Amino acid sequence: MRIAIIGVGNLGLSIAKGLLVNNMISSLYLTKRHINELEGFKANKKVVITSDNGMAIQNSDIIIFAVQPNHLAAVLRKNKQFITPKHTLISTITGFSIQKIEDVIGNQNSVIRAMPNTAIAVGKSMTCICSNEKAILKLNITRKIFDTLGTTLVIPEKQMQAATVVCASGIAFWMRLIRATTQAAIQLGFDAKEAQQLAMHTCEGASSLLIATGNHPEQEIDKVTTPMGCTIEGLNEMEHQGLSSSLIRGMIASFEKIEGIKQVLN
Repeated sequence: MRIAIIGVGNLGLSIAKGLLVNNMISSLYLTKRHINELEGFKANKKVVITSDNGMAIQNSDIIIFAVQPNHLAAVLRKNKQFITPKHTLISTITGFSIQKIEDVIGNQNSVIRAMPNTAIAVGKSMTCICSNEKAILKLNITRKIFDTLGTTLVIPEKQMQAATVVCASGIAFWMRLIRATTQAAIQLGFDAKEAQQLAMHTCEGASSLLIATGNHPEQEIDKVTTPMGCTIEGLNEMEHQGLSSSLIRGMIASFEKIEGIKQVLN
């Protein structure tokens, strides 16, 4: 595959590394205003580093846009002349709809939105994907790219804002839960380093159990709780204090905020 990543910041870097590690490209163009920050890629003969977005687009078939949201429209307008129907365009820009992209470049292109999260840096992203009609046949290629960096799910575009809350903001929510578990472990007698190790690996184990078994969380909870035991005592106290309702209300509040941002952008 001939791929270009336009705007190689932290997300673009993670995508580039994943593509290279998995040997998925015949050529990879990486663009950035300050190309000296991409020195580490110069040794790879398949990689071309440039600040010329137009050149990168002309020499690639799949174009991944990873620029800041307030820059995408200008980048599209400036390089519209280089974008042809042969290109597959993948936007990782939060809140920037397919319709808004088409308003700038026209509706002749395959346009896909991909919404990864920061766990992409360690190959564990949950990436949600949607597309316009023209790109439906290109979804498998896009999934192949992002499956090298975690897990993908194709969803309707109307769910992308919700997916941003669950998956992208969700990283922060889970981090806060791990932090709280760490604080409790410290209070129970572990030092800070041990406490975090216990918290984060237990969290990883819980997720891995659900992924491996496909079970509902309550099925795994039932394996840990015993009548009049300490686990159910702790779970019930957490629920009395509003654990589940606080999480749900927080996620709804986050969704309402991003919906407001969407209205401003569109």
